[in-house]
Order: sequence, then C-alpha cells, then structure tokens
Amino acid sequence: MPVNTERKEIPKKSFRKISSGRTFGLMLLMVMVVLLSACSGSNQGSVFHTDSSAEVTDSVSKVPWDYRVVESTVGDLIGSDMTVLPDDELLPNDGNYATGDKIWTLQFMDAELITDADQRNDIRLSSWGTIKSYADQKTAVEDLKNLKVAVTTDVDIVGVYKTKYKDKTRNFAVLELPSGNRIKQPIDDKRYTELEKKKTASVVLEEVHDFADYDSAYAKFRGWAN
Repeated sequence: MPVNTERKEIPKKSFRKISSGRTFGLMLLMVMVVLLSACSGSNQGSVFHTDSSAEVTDSVSKVPWDYRVVESTVGDLIGSDMTVLPDDELLPNDGNYATGDKIWTLQFMDAELITDADQRNDIRLSSWGTIKSYADQKTAVEDLKNLKVAVTTDVDIVGVYKTKYKDKTRNFAVLELPSGNRIKQPIDDKRYTELEKKKTASVVLEEVHDFADYDSAYAKFRGWAN
C-alpha cells in the first residue's frame, strides 16, 4: 500500500493563536517572578523584621522632692496679694500682712525622674518655689513635719557588687524602693557580706508628700536601719 507522504500545513491563523498563548504565559510567569523577588527583597512588613533604628522612649515622672521653711519679708501689697522678699514672689495675702512684716514661707522643690530601659535613673531638680506663708515659725515647721516623714521599712535588694580601680576596691548595693526606682548605695566590706545572700534590707526612708495631693508621695533613701 502506498504511503501517503503529503505534508499537511498548519493554518497560519492557528499558528498565531498558539504562539500568542505561549507568549502570554511566558510574560505572566516573568511578572510573577519579578513580584516574588520584590517581596523577598523587602521584609519591612514581615513579623520577623527588626528595626535596629527604633528608639526606646524613656519613662519620665514628676515627684515631690523636698520642702523647707524660710524666713521672709513682706514686700509690696498688690490687691489681695503680696510680694515676698528677697525673691519678689507673688503670694495671696491670707494673713493680712503689712509691708515690712516678718513671715515664714514654705518652699518646695520637685524633680523629674527619667528612667531608661536599663532602670538607670537621671534626676532633674526644679528651682525652689514658695507655696504658703505663716505668721510664726512653729506652725510652718509643723506643716513641714507632716510633708517629710521618716519611716523604717524593708526594701528589695537587687544585688551587691564590687568595682576595682588602681588597686582600690569599692562595694555597692542596688536597692529597689517602693516607688519602683532603683538606687545604688556605697557600702563597706561588712555590710557587703551581710547583704550578699539577703533578698531584703531594713532601711530608713523619707516620704516626701505632695502638698496638693497628700496621698501622692516619693520615698528617698536616708540610711540603713541597722
């Protein structure tokens, strides 16, 4: 039987359809590869991304720091107010004072406590400001005693450590106050040995209360109780 060797040509129209389909598929594949490469090259939105340039915000709080009683003199009278010398501060003239009268004033100082991520503290003190006047020193001192109260209590010991510089050794204890702030206190060899294995220590604190809100107070280390 004779073999039919006649070649059948694919219509040009059909060939163009097949060629266009392959071209579109290749283009789609290339687009997907480009998109995937772009995604893998940028991990800013990834949960595993760590931004090394991120800044840690310090914790800042304002606390009452100190009070004192100062002898002063009444200056000019301005309506129901008066100036107080020598700083020429303006206060209400609640005691009906006259110019030149000797009075006692209660002055305060507050502080900004800046705590970083390592629990290290930086303290910024304000200038002294006058908040109240008194006709006699005794009444002023009584108020002062109520605003600055000494208490004995136990505080947590964060740890003790030694430093050495030019053959000189110094010992320190790190304590955590009731306010949550940590302080570093120099100690001698005997106290270092006593505190080395303890978790708490008995100390004397001075509670400085807020004049406007007595329940708000800041505790300052004033010494060891024993």
